[in-house]
Amino acid sequence: MIDSHCHLDSPRYDEDRAALLERAWAAGVREILSIGIGEGPETMHRALEISREYASRAGVPKIWASAGIHPHEARLASEAAYAKLDGLLHEPEVLACGEIGLDYFYDHSPRDEQKIVFARQMEIAAGRRKPIVIHCRPSQNSTDAWDDTLAMLKAQWNPTGLGGILHCFTGEQRHADEAMELGFQISFAGNITFPKAQAIRDVAAAIPLERMLIETDAPFLAPVPNRGKRNEPAWVKEVAVTIAGLRGLESEEVANQTAANFGAFFEVEISRS
Repeated sequence: MIDSHCHLDSPRYDEDRAALLERAWAAGVREILSIGIGEGPETMHRALEISREYASRAGVPKIWASAGIHPHEARLASEAAYAKLDGLLHEPEVLACGEIGLDYFYDHSPRDEQKIVFARQMEIAAGRRKPIVIHCRPSQNSTDAWDDTLAMLKAQWNPTGLGGILHCFTGEQRHADEAMELGFQISFAGNITFPKAQAIRDVAAAIPLERMLIETDAPFLAPVPNRGKRNEPAWVKEVAVTIAGLRGLESEEVANQTAANFGAFFEVEISRS
C-alpha cells in the first residue's frame, strides 16, 4: 500500500515517529507522500528533512515529500516563502506542490488572498514541472470552493498538462468527473469509513479504480474503528478495505492498484519488498 497523503512532520509524531513508521511497514505500507506544509511557510521544509532522515533506514516505508502553502496560511505568503517553495520543488525527493487550494469552511485567510496564493503556487509548480495536490473545502452546504477551485484549474493549470491529486475528496461526482478530465487523481481518506459519509462512498464506488489513490491525512481523520484517535499511515488499510467492499473486490487488489496508480502518476518505481 501507499499512503498518498500524510503529515509526518506533525509535532504529534515527535515522540514516536520511528515507531510509527515501523508499524506502517509491518502493516504493508511501502511508500508515503509526506505533505510539506508544516505549521506554515517557515517550516514547509520539514517533510523533505524527514524524507532524507529515514532514506537509508530498513524496515520503514520510503518517504517522498511535497511542499506548499496551505490555504489556511495564505495570509503568511511572502516573496521569501515563494522563493523557498521554488527551491524545494527543485529537490528530487519532492514530488509535488501541495497541499494548495481553497478553504472556505474556516476562512483562516481571506478568500481573495487564498486565490492569489493558489494562483502563484500554480505558476511556481508549472515552472518546476511538478504536479499539484489540492485542498478544497467549501463553506457549509455549498459547493463554492469546488466551483472556484475547478474554474482556476481549468483556466490556469490545465494548459500545463501536469495534472494533480484531489486530496481527501469530499465533493460530488461531477467534481470528480471534471477533475479527472483535467488529469487529476482522486484520493480518498479515512473519512470514507464514517457513517455519514455515504456521498463520498458513492463516488468511490463509481470512479475508475485506475484514477484512485488512498491516503490517511494523518494525524487527522482516523478511520473507523480508530475514529477519534491520532491517525497514522498503518491505518490506510481501512480505506482500502472500505473501497474494496464498495466495489466487490479484495482489499489487496485496491491496495495494489492504487499503489500502481501512484507510481504511474509520479513516474516513480514502487517498492514491492
